[in-house]
Amino acid sequence: MKPPVWSDHGDAPFEDAAPAPVKTAKKARKKASGGGNEFVEIIKTIVFALLIALVLRVFLFQPFTIPSASMEPNLYEGDYIVVTKWSYGYSRHSIPGSPGLFNGRILERSPQRGDIAVFKLPTDNKTDYIKRVIGLPGDRIQMINNRLYLNGTIVPDVVIGQTEEADAYGPRPVTRLSETLPGGKDFTINDYGPGFPLDNTQVFTVPAGHYFMMGDNRDNSIDSREYPERGGVGLVPAENLEGKAQIILFSWSPGASLFNPVSWFTKLRPSRFFTVLD
Repeated sequence: MKPPVWSDHGDAPFEDAAPAPVKTAKKARKKASGGGNEFVEIIKTIVFALLIALVLRVFLFQPFTIPSASMEPNLYEGDYIVVTKWSYGYSRHSIPGSPGLFNGRILERSPQRGDIAVFKLPTDNKTDYIKRVIGLPGDRIQMINNRLYLNGTIVPDVVIGQTEEADAYGPRPVTRLSETLPGGKDFTINDYGPGFPLDNTQVFTVPAGHYFMMGDNRDNSIDSREYPERGGVGLVPAENLEGKAQIILFSWSPGASLFNPVSWFTKLRPSRFFTVLD
């Protein structure tokens, strides 16, 4: 065996033998480029997943979390609901960020009285609100002594029980009533009794292309009964509708936190899971 010979630079010994086949170098290059291809594939997967999620959110479903008590006793703070986007057609508010790509609605369908609808607040076109559709275009709405009147006729309601609800002022007694709109749609509302600011209102006439919204928690709801300049919702243009609330998917009571894993379980309200909304 011949002794090893050092290169001119003295960096490594080598044998006096034939050089390594070129294909070995090709394999090495293939291995080196494999990591780059894998990274590109990961990026493609992420982009496709985001595109699919965007299509689903714009055209089919969108989740929302209920932030307040204005829709009690049917929706509670912490309910995680799913809204169908196709129910009323599509507007610029169907797209995240509400870009001004077009005006009006595409494939428009009119809401029905009694629908629970999600919409953009007309005063800023950014904030999501959820209320019940009470007045359609041409309707006249008024509250008299804590009773709802629609087109001059009192909307029938029946007391179904007494309970207690906690709000910012602490626990308060509340009356539960079953209210029935024209057409037969009935649902449960909360009433804290007489003496609240929105128990008596003027007559509101709903113009074409607009809707009158009210919360089911009648004495604890900022809705169409209050003018926008006073911090209310006012009349809601059809363009601002985002979709119809269909089901409560999950629910956590107030106090649950993403940063407190224990609360994910201690604050669960399983009895509200998969509740179909009236």
